Amino acid sequence: MTTQQAIIRKTTDTKSRNIRRTALLSASLLAVFLGGCDTIDSWMGKTADPPLPGKRVAVLQRERKVEPDAQLAAVTVTVPPAVANAAWSQPGGTPDHLLGNLALSASPSDAWRADIGSGSSSSRALLGTPVIADGRIFAMDADSHVSALNERSGQSLWRIDTRPESERGGATGGGVAYADGRVYAATGFAEVLSLDAGSGKVLWRKRIAGPVRGAPTVAGGRVMVITLDNQTIALSADDGSIQWSHQGILETAGLLGAASPAVTGTLVVAPYSSGELFGLRPENGRVAWQESLAAIRRTGQLSNLADIRGLPVVDRGAVYAIGHSGRMVAIDERIGARIWETEIGGVNTPWLAGDYLFTVTNDQEVVAVARQNGKVRWVAPLARFKDPEDKSGPIVWSGPVMAGSRLWVAGSNGQLLGLSPSDGKVEVTRSLPTGSYLSPVVANNTLYVLCDNGTLVAFR
Repeated sequence: MTTQQAIIRKTTDTKSRNIRRTALLSASLLAVFLGGCDTIDSWMGKTADPPLPGKRVAVLQRERKVEPDAQLAAVTVTVPPAVANAAWSQPGGTPDHLLGNLALSASPSDAWRADIGSGSSSSRALLGTPVIADGRIFAMDADSHVSALNERSGQSLWRIDTRPESERGGATGGGVAYADGRVYAATGFAEVLSLDAGSGKVLWRKRIAGPVRGAPTVAGGRVMVITLDNQTIALSADDGSIQWSHQGILETAGLLGAASPAVTGTLVVAPYSSGELFGLRPENGRVAWQESLAAIRRTGQLSNLADIRGLPVVDRGAVYAIGHSGRMVAIDERIGARIWETEIGGVNTPWLAGDYLFTVTNDQEVVAVARQNGKVRWVAPLARFKDPEDKSGPIVWSGPVMAGSRLWVAGSNGQLLGLSPSDGKVEVTRSLPTGSYLSPVVANNTLYVLCDNGTLVAFR
């Protein structure tokens, strides 16, 4: 499995399930008959011919590895100066998901730990990263409770249950964003809420077309969310009225979680689990352009999942995006023309700083990609298994985030690593109370990691 977060959603429709079973049975029988002469000959009582000499190569399995480009071997990777950011108010930090090199100590230490509520369980998962603004941290736990904590100490300020009054069960998904004194929460109960940031009081609540797995993006007086069935819905930040919606292709299977739209003054970039990437007009949702990150060559069940889980990044007229099925692209923001494409797959948001994009691949490698042409400068493998000899205990890495001129990644093995952006070498290692499947966030010279058990750890 490419990533341990790849939990496949299956339709519960009985007719569809029976069709799948029939198709799988047919495929299995076909595989038996076409699997080779040895099987058929043994049934017919014939002696199999000896295999042809030479090395056997699997032509239906793509084994291409990401390799550095020799032409960039002598190029020095430079990063912009570190800049302090007062807030991390959206998924990805800002609506365009662009923050560069953030200020952080060269050797941050564990400052405090706090509980934001319920962590992941067998039935629900912790999917949303915290946001930070106005001296507070806002987070949604796995049971759809939204809480506020003091940024300096981690002290709890308030906590509310976002579930509808008539709802007794739970729902996976959702997240929060902050803007203009309000916290906006999207939930797996197919609702979007506006909360007062100071008290947690519900200001408005709006029912929408479907459950939401990712956090909203707030920009230009609009709250934009992507539903489980690949709809982008824009609501008024003032009262929750729906301004427009856009429908992508319905996908019956995808990865757990969802990406959030990237927004600029002239464009909304909507990523869908179908691998589609749409450029939409923010004022009315009309399509400006369309792209697809679905793999052309399908080499396995997981490669069929074209889901775009990493957030698109917009900078200087270009949109950068990565899909699970093995394509990373740069697209002209204005007309949607492809600038470059490279065969790299991942589920994490690429981090853009200076002339390079840094991303964690499906193979748990950190890769530096030149923003101008998509060529790979370096590849740094991370630990993939807790027991490398037996290849047991697979490890998932999330990130990176650049802060203090280092690339920070959090691991499901309970480690936080700081890598050099020059070559990917690990320079700092910190321990977490438990594993994390979420990318770190940074604000006011402090790095935060939300662990899978609901513990928030601050490093400064």
